Formats: sequence, C-alpha cells, structure tokens
Amino acid sequence: MKKRLFSGIQPSGDIHIGNYLGALKNWVAMARQYDSIFCVVDYHAITIPYDTAGFRSRILHTAAMLMAVGLKPEECKIFVQSHVPEHTELCWVLSTVIQMGHLERMIQYKEKSKQHAENINVGLFTYPVLQAADILIYKAEVVPVGEDQIQHIELSREIARKFNTRFGPIFPEPLEKVSAGARIMGLDGQAKMSKSLGNTIALTDTPEIIHQKLKTAVTDVNRKRRSDTGNPDVCNLFTLHKYFSGSETVDEINKECRNAGIGCIDCKTKLAAHMSAELNPIRERYNAIVSHTEDVVGHLESGANQCREMARQTMGEVRSAIGIR
Repeated sequence: MKKRLFSGIQPSGDIHIGNYLGALKNWVAMARQYDSIFCVVDYHAITIPYDTAGFRSRILHTAAMLMAVGLKPEECKIFVQSHVPEHTELCWVLSTVIQMGHLERMIQYKEKSKQHAENINVGLFTYPVLQAADILIYKAEVVPVGEDQIQHIELSREIARKFNTRFGPIFPEPLEKVSAGARIMGLDGQAKMSKSLGNTIALTDTPEIIHQKLKTAVTDVNRKRRSDTGNPDVCNLFTLHKYFSGSETVDEINKECRNAGIGCIDCKTKLAAHMSAELNPIRERYNAIVSHTEDVVGHLESGANQCREMARQTMGEVRSAIGIR
C-alpha cells in the first residue's frame, strides 16, 4: 500500500517559478509514488490582509495551475480546504493538546507578526495547529514542504505524539520531505522569491516578459564590465540555469563566465530561452483550463467529496477517543 502524502498551497496570487521549483514540480514527480492529496489552503490565506473581491477567482486559478503543471485529478486528489469542514473541527481538538509556548516559538509567526504588525490575529498564531489538522485529518505520513515550513511539520509530529499519548494511537507522525529547490531567491538576489516583493517570474509570463524581467535581474555584483571575469557561485541566475538549462549549457556557462567568455546579457538571453521552453506549455495548458472554470469546479468538488469521506472517518475516531461520542 502506498504511503499517503499531503501538501497545500495558498491562493495568494500569481504562482511563480519559486513555487514551481520549490513545490509544484516536485509534487508532480511524487504524485504517482504516493496516495497524494493536494489542497488549496484558503483558510490559511485569510490570516493576513487580503482582497475579498477576487479571492474565489484566485482559488480557482490556483487549482487550475496545479492541473496545468501536471497534477491529474484522476491520479491524485485536489480540493479546497474550506470545502472539508473537518479540518477546522480537528484544529480545535488539537489546540487543546499543544501548549501556547510551542506556538510562540514558531519562527514564521514571529516574522509575519513583524510584517503585519497591525493585524496580529489569533488565526495567525494558531496557523500551525490548522496546518497540523490539515495533515493529520488524512493520517498523512509524508509532507513535501519548503525549508521555512520544517518547524511546522516538527510541531505536527509533536501534536500527533501528544494526542496519541493522551487518547490512544490514532495519528501517524508525519515526516517532511524537503526538495532541492525549496528556496529560490528572487530576481533582486536579496530575498526569497515573493510576489509581495515584486522579484518573481510568474508561470503565466510570456517569453517576452520573462526576457524583460531577466534583463533587470541582479547577477554577480562584483562583475562591473563585460571584460571582467565572473563568479557563477554567487550569481543567482546561474542557480536558475541549473534548473532550466541542460547540463551541457550549465557547464559551458560556468566555464565561460569565469574566463569572461560570456557576458551577463548573453547569459540572461540563454536563460530566458530555456525557461520559456519549459514554461510555455504550462502557460498554454493553464489558459485552456481556466477557459472552462466549470470543469475546475467539478474536479474540486470531486476531490472534496473523496477527502471529506476520509476526514469524517478520522473525526469519528477522534470524537470517540476524546469521549464526545
């Protein structure tokens, strides 16, 4: 029997190559290896200020992109978090077995509290408990995540352990699976790629837009002139070449950059071509999928129905274990 895998993505806007390399591409590779469940986590997204007007559209478009990158509803389950209310019910139960001190130590909570000082709400504080519920409601054993989420999965294990000790063995202790591309730096070379920082390339960007964005991207800051030798080890775009260009091209650029045989402009042009070659089919599939949103809605409803059946069974066990029924 295949192990069960769960992971989620927020409907926060245009999905970019950081999301793609750090999560989605790996999800596609793992989807058939596991009994896979992928979730658009809309309840997590409302813990910070957001635009309500276009929220439902972003949920549907995020789901459409999951399908466009290669996740097939017939091979895995894709659904929206709020469509399975057992997530929040289990979250409440789990919140009674974990101490506040554990949540206060969460690095992401501290960082987001600084970013959104005017909106430090309870949902932001208990975010990791809902994340644990997302995972444990399906008794998932494997959770592909970025490096910034490792602490949350460790907390999920701790919550499962505490619940099992107190009420009996119901939940497996999930393990994180971190991909090699889990942290992709933005085009500014200063921070992780993020839409809010404006340092991204979206999966929906055309070849022209991709090329234009790469033209302004930061490379080796110590290379001032075309005739200067470069250092690919400190060049953010060389990292992207490793993901989008073939090994032969990567070896060539590595060598030519170090002896000034290629300039940054030519290097960016090559990267734009290779990146567009991989992303063009995704963009075209996405455009085709979003033109039939009724199909997207149908797939999400089917996924939610399957997942809710599983969630109901787990909650039945939980209610019995804690003495409610």
